[in-house]
Amino acid sequence: MAVGDLQKTVGRNLRAYRLERGLSQEAFADQLGVHRTYMGGVERGERNLTLKSLEKMAEQIGVEARELLEVEAPTSAPGKS
Repeated sequence: MAVGDLQKTVGRNLRAYRLERGLSQEAFADQLGVHRTYMGGVERGERNLTLKSLEKMAEQIGVEARELLEVEAPTSAPGKS
């Protein structure tokens, strides 16, 4: 995995889960207490997250932190078929 690939994977997965839940980037950022532009950077893989931030985002979106690290993009929310 190249440098930055993990950041892009986390961002892509976070965006997919956010959209599945019908949340705008701004609404999700508000829930987390961060600015929308910061969330945009996270979703584009431009921000380097701490483990604490990763856990907080995963908890807020309703997934395990490890699910944000999975290389395969999520196809459905947990518990959905």
